[in-house]
Amino acid sequence: MQFATDSQSFAELGDAFFTRLSTTPLPSPYWVGTSDAMARTLGLSEPWMQSQEALEAFTGNTVLPGSRPLASVYSGHQFGQWAGQLGDGRAILLGEMSAPDGQGWEIQLKGAGLTPYSRMGDGRAVLRSSIREFLCSEAMHALGIPTTRALCLTGSDQSVRREEVETAAVVTRCAPSFIRFGHFEHFSYNGQHAELKALADYVIARYYPACADSANPYAALLEAVSERTAIMVAQWQAVGFCHGVMNTDNMSILGLTIDYGPFQFLDVFDPAHICNHSDTQGRYSYNRQPNIAYWNLFCLGQALLPLINTDGGQDEAIAALEPYKTLFPQQLEMRLRHKLGLADSQDGDKALIEGILKLLAQNKVDYTIFWSRMSTSAASNDWESVRDLFLDRQSWDQWLALYSERIAPTDRVAMAALMQKTNPVYVLRNHLGEAAIQQAKNKDFSELERLHKLLQTPFTAQAGMQAYAGFPPDWASKIEISCSS
Repeated sequence: MQFATDSQSFAELGDAFFTRLSTTPLPSPYWVGTSDAMARTLGLSEPWMQSQEALEAFTGNTVLPGSRPLASVYSGHQFGQWAGQLGDGRAILLGEMSAPDGQGWEIQLKGAGLTPYSRMGDGRAVLRSSIREFLCSEAMHALGIPTTRALCLTGSDQSVRREEVETAAVVTRCAPSFIRFGHFEHFSYNGQHAELKALADYVIARYYPACADSANPYAALLEAVSERTAIMVAQWQAVGFCHGVMNTDNMSILGLTIDYGPFQFLDVFDPAHICNHSDTQGRYSYNRQPNIAYWNLFCLGQALLPLINTDGGQDEAIAALEPYKTLFPQQLEMRLRHKLGLADSQDGDKALIEGILKLLAQNKVDYTIFWSRMSTSAASNDWESVRDLFLDRQSWDQWLALYSERIAPTDRVAMAALMQKTNPVYVLRNHLGEAAIQQAKNKDFSELERLHKLLQTPFTAQAGMQAYAGFPPDWASKIEISCSS
């Protein structure tokens, strides 16, 4: 099968938005992993995906028919500070393709060599971080959380220096668009308002066509992005996902989870948990993610001001951000209600939710295991396995009494079914990813393949896989994930 990336709509914006370049080959590439699900989505055949042609193409060693690689320029705020010009420092866009269902996908290589935006970097990705992104992209999709996807992962024995010498890898990433908040910031801060307008018009026409009919299309765009971001972050919080580095250049204009670096799924429920070892001030701790998302949206609003408020005011931009403040808490409460098996909303539900979250934090309860056991217990009405998670069992008993009263008239079969669709049995915990990484360093990819397959059905308990749903080992708390991860 011939893979053609013959559509390049982003490139039609003009030279101010990107630099054409060539990928930098890696010696003796080998397959590390492939997402069969993403390949099917793109309509790529299994034989072709296993071919030498595909291996060389997705390592950046050859150019696919129709592809004219490029790296895009953007700017952004990093850890709350204006960082100026950034850009695709180790990501190279091959082009676009249309899937069998008509959905357009941009295909991007991460780790395929230097770009004009690499700054002091080497343009490479290492096997360790690439495995984490490959696994988590597809795991998040299986959880129903908006995300970029990963088609495949290749490796090479070429050395790459980070904290230590590691080996190189390339992730093939897929998304309808990789445009970030930082793309808008770049042109706004540089006074390139014609380019800013061209970018906004492109995004509206291609991804938010309903906004074009609004009295102020650019305010409508900001509102639509705010809504998508609110839904995504509510899903993060409900599943216990920590992004770790929510800079504005890591925020998708489509409300996708993007740029998997120092991410983590919570083990013990600690609202103040910081997953990024580089985040010394805790800016991107779990409990701050919702406010940081709003702060980033405010930065996007500032960037769009020249288009939204031609008279220099900010009222319309501020109004466009308001839905986030309403939608995020609504979405999070709804998802937490569903995790408790509550299909409808009643007075007192908010207090019930706040009560259990407080108990989880006070008792240092494992977040995923708690919710998974709740799902199992709901069907049997036997709560002992959940009770065993709490040191303060009296407080648990008191909360359970309130909860039992709330669910007394509920159809238990429907309740359990709702909970089992909402509470995953398996998430990509750090120690699980680390085990796959350590084996992969010896070119044993069996654990990666096993974990990848397991995470495609995260809500279903599978025979023989109890260890993947169990408590993390003591050494897991010593894993340090930083921005270089």
